[in-house]
Amino acid sequence: MKRPLRIAIPIHSGEPGGVERVALGLAREWLANGDAPMIVLGRREGAMIDMVDGLPQVMRPNPIPTAQWETLWMIWSLWRYLKDNEADVIFCSGNTYAVVAVAMKLLRGKKCPPVVAKVSNDLARIDMPAFGRPFYRFWLHVQGRLFQRNVGMAEPMRAEIADAMGIEVREVAIIRDPSLAAGQYERLCAIDRKTPRSGPPVFVAVGRLASQKNFPLLLRAFATGAPADAQLAILGEGPVRGQLEKLAERLGISSRLTLAGHVTDITPWLEKATALVMSSDYEGVPAVVIEALAAGLPVAATDCSVSMQNLLGEGRFGILAPVGDEAAFADALGRIATFRLPVDEARATAASFTVAKAAPRYRALFAAAGFEATGFETAGTESTGFETAGDRSGTADMVGKMTGESLSQFEA
Repeated sequence: MKRPLRIAIPIHSGEPGGVERVALGLAREWLANGDAPMIVLGRREGAMIDMVDGLPQVMRPNPIPTAQWETLWMIWSLWRYLKDNEADVIFCSGNTYAVVAVAMKLLRGKKCPPVVAKVSNDLARIDMPAFGRPFYRFWLHVQGRLFQRNVGMAEPMRAEIADAMGIEVREVAIIRDPSLAAGQYERLCAIDRKTPRSGPPVFVAVGRLASQKNFPLLLRAFATGAPADAQLAILGEGPVRGQLEKLAERLGISSRLTLAGHVTDITPWLEKATALVMSSDYEGVPAVVIEALAAGLPVAATDCSVSMQNLLGEGRFGILAPVGDEAAFADALGRIATFRLPVDEARATAASFTVAKAAPRYRALFAAAGFEATGFETAGTESTGFETAGDRSGTADMVGKMTGESLSQFEA
C-alpha cells in the first residue's frame, strides 16, 4: 500500500493573513483526504490560531519572543524539522515564505524536499524604488531556479511569473486560489440581493492596516468622491491605525468611518454592504474580491494585480482605477454605489475558487514534483499522468494540462 504525501507547511503564527488562511484550509482538506500535512508553526499567537487546532503541527520552544525576527526563526524551525523528519514536499504558501524555502534549498542541498511555491502577490511591484528592482528581479530568478514548481492563482499570472522568474511558461502551473472554504460559498450565495437595500451606501474594505493596502488613498478618495451620506467600514488591524484615525479627522469623515479591527467572519459585513472597495498598491488574486463576488457585491478597486481585469469580468463586476490615482479612485467610488451587478454571473465566477477544487490539483502537483525530483511513489502518483522522473519538460507539459486553465475558463 502506497503511503500518503507528507507535506511540510511553514506558518509563522496565527496572525491574520490571507496566505495563512488559505494554506490552513488546504491542509485541512489534504488531511481529510488521507495525506499527511504538517504545520511547522513559528509561534502560537494571533487571532487565527484556532485554525491550526485539529491539524498536525510542530513548534519549537520559543526561548525569547520571535515576532520581530519571525523569518529567521522559521528558517531555524523548518531546518530542524526537516533534519529530524522526512517530508515529500515543502508547500511555500505565499511570497512571504519564499526566503524560508530558498534557505532550505541552500542549507539542506540534495536532502531538501522539492518546493512548490504559490505566488501570492503581483510581481511587478511598481511601488518599489527603481534602484531596488534589479535586485528584486534577481531574487525572483533565484526562486525560479531553485523551486520545482511555481503556481499562479489565475491565468493572467502565468506569463508574468515566467518572465519575472526566468522560467518557461509551461513550467508555471495555474491553480485558482482557494479563497472560499467548505460551506463558505454557499453561505455567501445565500445573501439576498434581489430585495433592494434601504439606507445610505455602505462601502466595506478588508485588509491589514499596512502600507501595501494604501488605505490613506481610500480615505481621501472617499472624502471627495463617495456620496455625501455614504459610510465606510475597514475590517482589519495593523500598524497604521493611528495614522488613519488622524487622517479621517483631518478630512472630516470620522463620523462616517468605522475601523472595526480584525473580523473573523466578514459575511455579516458583506451582507450589509453596497460594494467592496480596495485601494491596494499591489495584490495577487485578492481573496476578499472572490468573497465579494460570491456575496453578490460589485467591487471598486485599484488595478493592483495583473489578474484584476479578468477577475472583475472586464468591467462587468466592478470598476478599476489606476494604482495610486486618487481622482480616478474617487470617481470609481462615486459610481460604484449605483453599479448594476449581474449577480448570478459574478457568483458563477466565484464558484471556481474553492478549497475542494484546488486541493486535489495541488496534491497532483506535489506528487509530480516529488516524483520528478526524488522518484518517490505515493498514493495517487500513478494516476497523475505525468512523465517519468528526470523529464522536466515533459512533466511541466503535463502539469500545464492538468492544472492550467484557459483564459476563457477563468472568465466563465
